[in-house]
Amino acid sequence: MIRLNVFISVEDVNRTQVLDAAKELTAASVKEDGCIAYDVFESATRPNVLLICETWKDSEAISNHEKTASFIKNIAILKELTTIKVEKFNF
Repeated sequence: MIRLNVFISVEDVNRTQVLDAAKELTAASVKEDGCIAYDVFESATRPNVLLICETWKDSEAISNHEKTASFIKNIAILKELTTIKVEKFNF
């Protein structure tokens, strides 16, 4: 399995739009083959930080995920309006 922790830093002015995109991405992703878990979290101490925590069966599932319309649409929004840092763990 593969875990991706996607840390998202967002300015307050863009927070609602970014959170909406992250929630839309989450709702679609949990339905995909190979998705074990997919959640978006809001920091309780830093309002400008969100976390998308993804768990995938394997690299093929992630590759297929990155080709979906939901991913392409919503990652474009996230990349435009935020700073993203990804941590990847294999287990």
